[in-house]
Amino acid sequence: MIILKNETLTATIATKGAELQQLINRQTGINYLWSGNAAYWSKYSPVLFPIVGGLKNDTYQYKGQSYQLPRHGFAREKEFIAQQLNDSEAVFTLREDEQTKKVYPFSFVLKLRYQLRDGTLYCTYEVYNPAEEVLLFSIGGHPAFAVPLVNELTYTDYYLAFNKAEELNRWKIIDSLIATTAEPVVTQNNRLVLHPSLFYEDAIVLKQLKSNCITLVSDKNKHGLSFYFDDFPFFGIWAAKDAPFVCLEPWCGIGDSINHNQQLPDKEGINKLAPGESFSRTWSVACF
Repeated sequence: MIILKNETLTATIATKGAELQQLINRQTGINYLWSGNAAYWSKYSPVLFPIVGGLKNDTYQYKGQSYQLPRHGFAREKEFIAQQLNDSEAVFTLREDEQTKKVYPFSFVLKLRYQLRDGTLYCTYEVYNPAEEVLLFSIGGHPAFAVPLVNELTYTDYYLAFNKAEELNRWKIIDSLIATTAEPVVTQNNRLVLHPSLFYEDAIVLKQLKSNCITLVSDKNKHGLSFYFDDFPFFGIWAAKDAPFVCLEPWCGIGDSINHNQQLPDKEGINKLAPGESFSRTWSVACF
C-alpha cells in the first residue's frame, strides 16, 4: 500500500490493480472515495485494461485466433510494481507476462501515475508499445465516490452537474453488450439528479460528451467534488443496486455492441498504438 500526502489530501493506493482506495481531506476528514463494502461492491477505483466493458461471448478474434477476457480486462486483478517518487506522487507499472499472453497476445507497458496538487488528485494512464507490431487496447477509469459525502444528507440530495450544455443519450447495456440505439436521459437544468433507480438497468453509457467536467454536489451542503476528464470519448455513470456511491468513469474504449463481429481491430473505440509510441490520458478530481 502506498500513501500520498500533501497539506490538503491523503490518498491511499493498493499495489493490486494500482487501485486508489481512499481520498481523504485532511482538514474535514471526509473520504471522497466510497467504503468498499463488499455487500454492494468490493472495488474502489479499478483500472479497465486492455478492454472496457464486456466482449460478445467474452471472446474476441485476432489474427485468426480466439481469446477470452472477462469484463473490463485483467489489469485490475494484477500486482503492479510501485515506485513512490516523493510524498505526493507515485507510479505503478504493469507489463505483460505468461498469463496475460494467453488471453491478450500483445507486449505492453501500462503505468498509472498518481499526483496530489493542492486539493486535487490526478490519475494519468500511460501506455507504451515496446513491440514491433501495433498494440490494440482500450483503457478507462472506474472511481467510486461516496454518496452522501456527509452523514446528514441522503443519496437523492445530490446531483451531477455538467459544465457544458448536454442532451444526454444513454446507450443501454443488454447482457453486458451495448445497444445499437440510444435513449434520452432526463436532466434538469443540465443536472442529473441522483436516484438509485437510475442504475437498476446497469450503467448509463454516454458517447462524445461536450463537457470535460462533472461536479458531484448537493444544494444542502458545501462539500462536493469536480471530476475533470479530457480526450475520453466515452463515459459511464454507475452504481451497484441501492449502493451509497456513484462511479464516474472516463473511457477510451467501450463494450462490444450486440451486433459486433468480435474482430479486435474492428472494435468500437479501440486504440491502435504504433511500435515505440506512447499514449497518455488524465482524469482528476478536485475536492471541496
